[in-house]
Amino acid sequence: MVRAPRFAAGRARALGLPTRGTTNPNRLRRVDRWVGWFYGGIVERGDDPLVIDLGYGASPVTTVEMAARLRRIRADVRVLGLELDAERVAAGVAVADPPWLEFRRGGFEFAGRRPVLVRAFNVLRQYTEEQAWEAWDTMTSRLAPGGVLVEGTCDEIGRRCAWVSLTADGPRTFTLSCLPADLDTPGDLAERLPKTLIHRNVEGERVHALLTDLDTCWATAAPFAPFGPRARWVETITLLARTWPVLDTRKRWRLGEMTVPWDAVSP
Repeated sequence: MVRAPRFAAGRARALGLPTRGTTNPNRLRRVDRWVGWFYGGIVERGDDPLVIDLGYGASPVTTVEMAARLRRIRADVRVLGLELDAERVAAGVAVADPPWLEFRRGGFEFAGRRPVLVRAFNVLRQYTEEQAWEAWDTMTSRLAPGGVLVEGTCDEIGRRCAWVSLTADGPRTFTLSCLPADLDTPGDLAERLPKTLIHRNVEGERVHALLTDLDTCWATAAPFAPFGPRARWVETITLLARTWPVLDTRKRWRLGEMTVPWDAVSP
C-alpha cells in the first residue's frame, strides 16, 4: 500500500497527470448501467451519498449523465466531477446544478473528500503499470468506509470497455462490456484492458487465458450468428461459464457484459 502524502494547511494537493480529455455523450453509459446494478445499493444506503467522477475530460457531459442516472437510485446523491485542468473545471461549473452536481480541481487525492463511489475512466492509460497499481492504492485509501472505486478504459464511443472494481481491501471484480456487433472476436477487447492488465495479455497470464477461451467459445457459438451478435455473445458466455467463475446471468450477458472475480484474472 502506498503511503498517503501529507497536505499543508488541511488542503489536498492535486495528484495525477492531465488526460487527453476526449469524451463523447453516452461514452460511459455501459459502466454507469453496471455500477447501478452491481453497486447501486452502496449509493442507496450510504450515510453520505457522495460520488466522484475523476478525470471527466474536456467536456463535463459524462459527469452530468452519471449524476442523472444515479439520481434514479437516490434523489439526494451528490456527484463531484474532478479535473486537474482549470479550464475543464470551469466548463463543468458552467453547467453545474448545485447542490447535487459540483465541479472542482482535484486528482487521486479526491480533493480531500471521502466518496462512497468513484468512477475513474481512461485516466491511467498514460501511466506505467507500476504507477497504475500505486494510483489504485492511493485512491482506495481515500474512499469512505465500504466505498468502491471503478477504474477502467473504453473506446471513444463506449462500445468496447473493460473495468475493475476495488475496495480498500483491493480489487474485487473484472468486467468486459461491449456491443457484440462491433467485434470480430471477443479478443478485440484486449486493447481496452486496464493498465494493470494490458501488458499481461501474454501466454501464461490469467487474463490471456480468459481472452483465449472467450475466442474459443465465440467460435463454438458460430451457429448462433444467424440470430444476431447478441445471441452469439450470450451463447459464448454460457459456454465460458462452464469453466470460468462468471458472476452475472443471462440478463447481463444480453447487454454485452461479462464479470468474473478479480482473482480469476489477477497477474
